[in-house]
Formats: sequence, C-alpha cells, structure tokens
Amino acid sequence: MDPLILIPARYASTRFPGKPLAEIAGKTLLRRVWEQCAPVLGPERVVVATDDDRIRAHCAEHGMRYVLTPDTCPTGTDRIAAAAESLQAELYVNVQGDEPLVDPADIEHVIQSTRRAPGEIINAYCAIDSDHDYRSRTLPKVVMRPDGRLLYMSRAPIPGDKDDTFRQAWKQVCIYGFPPEALRAYAECGQKTDLEAIEDIEILRFLELGYEVTMVPVSASSIAVDTPEDVKRVERALEDHDG
Repeated sequence: MDPLILIPARYASTRFPGKPLAEIAGKTLLRRVWEQCAPVLGPERVVVATDDDRIRAHCAEHGMRYVLTPDTCPTGTDRIAAAAESLQAELYVNVQGDEPLVDPADIEHVIQSTRRAPGEIINAYCAIDSDHDYRSRTLPKVVMRPDGRLLYMSRAPIPGDKDDTFRQAWKQVCIYGFPPEALRAYAECGQKTDLEAIEDIEILRFLELGYEVTMVPVSASSIAVDTPEDVKRVERALEDHDG
C-alpha cells in the first residue's frame, strides 16, 4: 500500500478565521500538525491542501509540500478529494489541520488498520473523560456497533440517558483513512448531505451515501483547536509536557 498524508488547511474558518496560521507557543498551528505527521511517512509524503495564498506562502517558507485546491470545497474531505486528483496514492490519510498534538503513533495505527482492512474507510476515536467535553457542542461524539462500525456521530451529548447523566462516551479524533474509490464518490455528491449539514460533521456523508466507517481507538493526547480558547488549552498541555 502506498499511502499519502494530506492536511486540509482553510484560512476562512467560520469559528476561527485564520486558524491554520494561528501561533501556538511560537509556531503556527499548521506547522505543528505537519511536524507531527512528517515522522510517519517522511516529509515528502505529507502534503498540505489549501486554497489560500497566505497558507501557500507559509508552506513554501518552511519547506512543507503543498497543493492548491479550489476555494469552493465545502469540507476538508472535499479538499482532500480535490488534491487527490493530482496526487496518486493507494490510500489517502487525512490528518485534520487543527490537531497540533496528534500522536504520530496514532497516525501509524490508522494506516496499519487500513492495511488490515483494504478498501475500508477508517476514522479514529478516543474516550471522553470529562462532563465538560461530553457536553461540548464543538466535539463530535461517536456511537458505534460492538464491532467498531460507526452508527452515528453528533455534536450533541450522545449516548445519553433519561437523567442527562454523563456515564460513558467517545469523541472523534480527526485522523482518517480514505480509499480512492470512496473519496471519489464523496466528492461526486457535489454538496453536503442532510445530516452532514445539520451536524457539520463531514464523515456523516459517507454514512448517508451507504458506506460503512470503521472506528479505531487511539490515544487521548490530541486536543482539537476549534476556537481561539482552544489555543490556550494546547499551550497549557505543551507546558505540562515540557515541564
């Protein structure tokens, strides 16, 4: 299998404009994500997919390989599909550009999972360990079958009981493995599907198109940056690690 890691990077984020170039302890968010990806397959197998000249210039300055994509891509997965048109690979590994603490071992685990199940769509997840994260409207929560296949994903607190008590839950970690055929079908849809649009969770399009998604467990080390406040959480985590 010949995998390629792609990092979608959009400047015009709704919740956090300019997010890929936001500084986190002296480095941009995008550069931190790239540095976590580079050891897995080597720097030449990591490509930033962007539609923005500021991000392109930043990549060129720091020696990060990049490809320009249309500014009409509605999601990061659509951007990966657009990049894949000019980048040949047997597997496209999407590492979301807002995961600055993503563990390289977790990326490798997703790649190995796809090798054991060629042709399957793979997504990572980990356990939620706090009531705050369980109720967060920015974190996608995962509900699975016993065999790990995705049943549903929501920003709402699921699974939930009638007493509204946090018992046990899981959250998405934005590392994906996409076979080329499924990625093409995703892009050919041409627009967000109904549940995808409501939840603003792009993996739901695969479910709505009839695909199975297999969830694989990874570490809880990553902190997704969805808002400016999350930058402070990442910087505290970096301080704790370095300290």
